[in-house]
Amino acid sequence: MIVGLTGGIGSGKSTILEYFKSFGVPVYIADDEAKKLMNNSKIIQRKLIKLFGEEAYVNGTLNRPYLASKIFNDKTLLSKMNAVVHPKVGAHFKQWLNNQDAEYVIKEVAIIFENNLQNQYNYIITVVADEDLRTQRVMKRDNVSKEKVKAIMKNQWSDEDKIAKSDFVIVNNNLQEAKKQALNIHNMLLKILKR
Repeated sequence: MIVGLTGGIGSGKSTILEYFKSFGVPVYIADDEAKKLMNNSKIIQRKLIKLFGEEAYVNGTLNRPYLASKIFNDKTLLSKMNAVVHPKVGAHFKQWLNNQDAEYVIKEVAIIFENNLQNQYNYIITVVADEDLRTQRVMKRDNVSKEKVKAIMKNQWSDEDKIAKSDFVIVNNNLQEAKKQALNIHNMLLKILKR
């Protein structure tokens, strides 16, 4: 069984994933794997250089600030980049999945609904938190301005829209409460599997 985990920037997806890992659930973080593939795959490198120019890589390493500046306000360029990267991540996930023997796995993707990928999952968990708390977390974590965080949030679906399409929701304003919610969902998923 494949469970998708999503949530807006700063909602605390990574923290929640650590809880699921502690319950013995294998976790696949699509963004991390995409970054690795963008740095290590010669095919992806060639295609991204063709798309963005030589500045896309510096000394063989992905020039993330440059790419971010190019795609931030250009949906067409973002779509073209995703068309290069997403199929490779999908293939990598399938290989990874074949090596797992747990009852279920979690695949974390920040933009499941934005990219209309919900049909790839048996169940979807959305992690939410108060907007002010999310903003503070991202400002602290990434050392960026409030405006920058708000601009990123504007490009993502609202929590309300995500919740409406999700099977489970974890409210991550308080870590102890969030961990309890994660454990409850874990137990529910195990029950579903035993039916």
